[in-house]
Amino acid sequence: MTSIAHLTRSDAEHIFHLARKFREDFHQGIHQHSLEQKVVVNAFFENSTRTKNSFEIAALRLGAKVVSFSSTGSSVAKGESLFDTLQTLDAMFPDVIVMRNSLSGSAEYATRYVGASILNAGDGKHEHPSQALLDALTLLDVYETLEGKCIGIVGDIVHSRVARSNVLLLRLLGAKVFVCGPQTLIPTDLSTWNVQTCTTVNELIEECDTVMALRIQKERMDAGLIGSAGEYRKFYGIQMEHIETKPSLYVMHPGPVNYGVEIDFDVANSHRSLIRKQVTNGVFIRMAMLSVLKGRE
Repeated sequence: MTSIAHLTRSDAEHIFHLARKFREDFHQGIHQHSLEQKVVVNAFFENSTRTKNSFEIAALRLGAKVVSFSSTGSSVAKGESLFDTLQTLDAMFPDVIVMRNSLSGSAEYATRYVGASILNAGDGKHEHPSQALLDALTLLDVYETLEGKCIGIVGDIVHSRVARSNVLLLRLLGAKVFVCGPQTLIPTDLSTWNVQTCTTVNELIEECDTVMALRIQKERMDAGLIGSAGEYRKFYGIQMEHIETKPSLYVMHPGPVNYGVEIDFDVANSHRSLIRKQVTNGVFIRMAMLSVLKGRE
């Protein structure tokens, strides 16, 4: 499972159904054992808190044994290639490799050289399928259907794997997608994305039912792609006045959050924020994804 583009609407709805079942069973104290005796390797070549821990907890809740691999302290730090690292891991016969790497396309590349099932936990600027699925489940918990809903994404669109996967999935589910951000952070091929654009967050909020803010990395400011943090907040940050102006608005963020830049603290922790629900749903979505992979063996 390396790309949202590989999923049909039926595939996505099946994953949502499984995630809801796992969530309901968890709250009823029903334990899962469908991955008992399976070995899941979390191969993270980039830092992660939410995704890495979420996949680990998901696998453990299904009864799997989990091995966590990071490039720090491994032979990768000594210059070992991705190919050799994958070959080494595969020679130990894991059942699933959950992989995050800074190279776009690395997850698809891995499927050519290993026998284990590959689950893409983020590959460069390309995609982040599990994030899009958990975001969609969170929205479906609110709206029941995304047909005709307007969902906005604001921030660093050009570098964001989260944006790419969300656009693909939201459109698949019938939503209308709007994007917004500084011109330097908007993809040059945006016309091929089939989305609408807004020039400011005020315009985006006026159009949308829910707005998702994306993290702005400090290196974007250092590179001159945007001005100061204060300038960014002024035109693209989600502030409490937006919630007060449009009380029906929901806000989301994939994390980690830069408070006072892309979203204010009081907004992110308000009753209109879905951020904590995103994190919770992440475990159940990833349980569903692991379960689907096992079912295809």
